[in-house]
Amino acid sequence: MTVIDISASVMQFLLAFVVVAPLLGAVAALLPAPPGLKGKNPDQAVLRHGVTVTGAVLIATIVLAVGFDHDHPATMQATTDISWIPALDVRIHLGIDGISLPLLLLTALLTFLCALYSYFKLPAGPSPKAFVALVLVLESGTLATFAVLDLLLFFLAFEMVLIPMYFLIARWGGGQRQAAAWKFILYTLLGSVVMLLGILLIGLKSGTFDMVALATDNGRGLTTSVQVIAVLAIGIGLAVKTPMWPLHSWLPDAHTAAPTVGSVLLAGVLLKMGTYGFVRILLPIAPDGMRTFAPYLAAFAVVGIVYGSLACLALARTGAKGDLKRLIAYSSVGHMGFVLLGIATMTPTGVNGALFANIAHGLITGLLFFLVGAIKDRYGTADLDTLAGATGAALYGRAPRLGALLAFAAIASLGLPGLAGFWGEMLTLFGAYSPAEGLSRPAFRTFMAIGAFGTLLTAAYMLIVVRRVCMGEHTPHSRLSPDDRAPRAADGPEPSGAAGARPTATTPQLADIQTYEAAAWTPLAALTVLAGLWPAVLLGLTDPAVQKLLAGGKS
Repeated sequence: MTVIDISASVMQFLLAFVVVAPLLGAVAALLPAPPGLKGKNPDQAVLRHGVTVTGAVLIATIVLAVGFDHDHPATMQATTDISWIPALDVRIHLGIDGISLPLLLLTALLTFLCALYSYFKLPAGPSPKAFVALVLVLESGTLATFAVLDLLLFFLAFEMVLIPMYFLIARWGGGQRQAAAWKFILYTLLGSVVMLLGILLIGLKSGTFDMVALATDNGRGLTTSVQVIAVLAIGIGLAVKTPMWPLHSWLPDAHTAAPTVGSVLLAGVLLKMGTYGFVRILLPIAPDGMRTFAPYLAAFAVVGIVYGSLACLALARTGAKGDLKRLIAYSSVGHMGFVLLGIATMTPTGVNGALFANIAHGLITGLLFFLVGAIKDRYGTADLDTLAGATGAALYGRAPRLGALLAFAAIASLGLPGLAGFWGEMLTLFGAYSPAEGLSRPAFRTFMAIGAFGTLLTAAYMLIVVRRVCMGEHTPHSRLSPDDRAPRAADGPEPSGAAGARPTATTPQLADIQTYEAAAWTPLAALTVLAGLWPAVLLGLTDPAVQKLLAGGKS
């Protein structure tokens, strides 16, 4: 069933457009603005260009989803297959199925919302032209990663995002940005070198880099020893990007230093590239190798779940001087641990849960980083002790809409039933209860119990954050930071009504949610509710594709 019947050639064009348009837009952003499009100044023109290009890509992606045949989500659609390097049998092979389509939509949506947000709230740094160009290159590389079906093209797209993210952190970031950017690039590049060796091993031993052909072969053309080596090599590169404990230490520094939109894109889409690689490459192409490493992957995953939660609890406690952005970053380590646990079960239930958790994490954590960035803009700090102060930041009383949305995102992150965060974690735990044949059931049930304990820890630190930041006494004697004042002109117009009243000497007040902030955040909140109440929309796409992938290309 398709919502609108779109011809195969138009679908091919749309997918190619989605991948290439941001790259062309990045080149155009560096050129002088044509007459009539300069706006009030060149900076405004290039920021508007970024919104236009990302908006066009989002519309094309939505049309692609509308024309997608939802009755056959396991079939590769909108495919393009052109020979590129005949000597190595490398092809420009593009296509989407029920696994990659949701990730394309998530990437296009988050990038558009970041471009829209930056139009009104550009982070301090060098030329806006360079900022917009880097964001568009980042979008192109991420979309290509989810759309290509050739291993070498996958590697090129996988690496394409590193340089723009490095510069976004190093040039537009906050404190310790240079060190954080270098740590990010060194970790990911070293992991990628090892991953390339594994990809070359698979290609040379099987005679092809075509991911569809390799998945259909299901490892029959590769010996067990080759599969084990390939999974180890490729898995290390993917685990760094995910990030999996103990290869995660670059992530908190990168998130803490990155500008708001950099953190949103890093958490919302870049981390998904690693887990997508596990599902698209390792599970179908090297199943014997994955079966060998699955217990270890699951063990690292549950350690990451507990470690991330304990790190968040340590940052949230009074007197720890914990950075709120750093806390959300560590929470990502725990949430991605659930994704890895689901993949390690090698079952349809677990893998579907992992893919659902991927999308849920992108929506919820993207929203959380937007909110923390807004709080930091208003207070001038993300330090939790400073925010809490003597009586608490009291967002409920001083910026009630902002406080309510932060509480909503926090309870969504802890996995409240009825919101998106619940289904992915529940399905991964169900998958661990009954793992694939050949995996130790007692071991995986132990991992399930540890993961379930991690959900309790997640609830604990999220509720502590809500209590310290949102609650507290709203009194005339509240301790205020120098930035605790009415919004600057750059922040947009002053809100109306009691919640947005101008502060006085006896009524300390923060700017509540601005119009541009509401435009950027509302879609994420709405989709979090929609995915939580109607999970069948997403699972209906992923399940047939996962079943086919695990069955070796057989529907």
